[in-house]
Amino acid sequence: MAGVTVAEVVGVLEEAYPPRLAESWDSVGLVCGDAGEPVGRVLFAVDATAAVVDEAIAWGAQVVVVHHPLLLRGVDSVAASTPKGALVHRLIRNGCALFTAHTNADSADPGVSDALARAVGLTVTGPLDPKPAAPVDEWTVQVPRSQTDAVLAALFEAGAGGNDRYRECASRAASVGQFRPMPGARPAAGVVGELELVDQDTVEVVAPPSRRAAVLAALRAAHPYEDPAFHVTERAGLPSGLGLGRIGELTRPETLRAFTSRVRAGLPGTAWGVRAAGDPDRMIRTVAVCGGAGDSFLTTVTRLGVDAYVTADLRHHPVDEHLRAGGPALIDAAHWATEFPWCGQAEQIVRKALPDLETRVSTIRTDPWTLGALDE
Repeated sequence: MAGVTVAEVVGVLEEAYPPRLAESWDSVGLVCGDAGEPVGRVLFAVDATAAVVDEAIAWGAQVVVVHHPLLLRGVDSVAASTPKGALVHRLIRNGCALFTAHTNADSADPGVSDALARAVGLTVTGPLDPKPAAPVDEWTVQVPRSQTDAVLAALFEAGAGGNDRYRECASRAASVGQFRPMPGARPAAGVVGELELVDQDTVEVVAPPSRRAAVLAALRAAHPYEDPAFHVTERAGLPSGLGLGRIGELTRPETLRAFTSRVRAGLPGTAWGVRAAGDPDRMIRTVAVCGGAGDSFLTTVTRLGVDAYVTADLRHHPVDEHLRAGGPALIDAAHWATEFPWCGQAEQIVRKALPDLETRVSTIRTDPWTLGALDE
């Protein structure tokens, strides 16, 4: 436990669930807590409810990791007289940080829907709604060999040369450059009107497009020439395992009736339960899943031709229209239940990276529905 801080826990979680993957409307990351505070225990849950906060404090957790943001919408007060403000105050008073991984955890690889797919016995084959790998700029710069190290250092400082896992990455190849300064030029080497040959390096680095202006400014400031020779190529976004939802396969086909029972057995129990729409005897092999509310993908799963789709929060009219259009069978579970398996995934990621920590997944059911009644 000694030496582990809130910042280190946050770092592990943000490497697994990069904030850049979050949707623009979302709110993710550290909600409250001091990054420098020591951590011995971390609790995982879908929601930061009063009961979950009680559990965290009673257990002595220094960090609570949740999926759903406590403060998703903009607020102008976290007064203790408000329900959410009261939770924030209790956490801070008891030295407990709160961290959220929401749509960034939905799109990560692995993420929320991978955990759901595993819980219901699927082998994942790819995302339901793929998110391409982030594009990058490739910078190729010609540098006099005596200045290569200085120029590279400036580019690295500006954000070039790697990603979250590797830094200060570059390629350099020896070459000979030539140029003829013309009247009006102020060459750092050579004489106006005469051809100059220079021992140089051809340097290549990558950088996020968002750092393009900073990298250019650093290059111009560090390079000895008044007109540095360089070009920038943007690599297109490439396919990746990132994205919302997942497509998977069962080991062997089974009926919708049997598959619905499988889903029910694989997810925690709720008052909502698990319900299916479609022919009970339809054979199911390929399945799409999306943790949480997934009705926006009804058209997508029809286009992909899967046999069934597992998600939450489905509504009467969209489901009716979907089935009339010949779409796949639907399995509708409670929102909380479809996202709960992620808690175990996130716990294992933190435990593997920081084995000295004590971790726990809260078993408190934060699903808001408390009763269910079925016709006899």
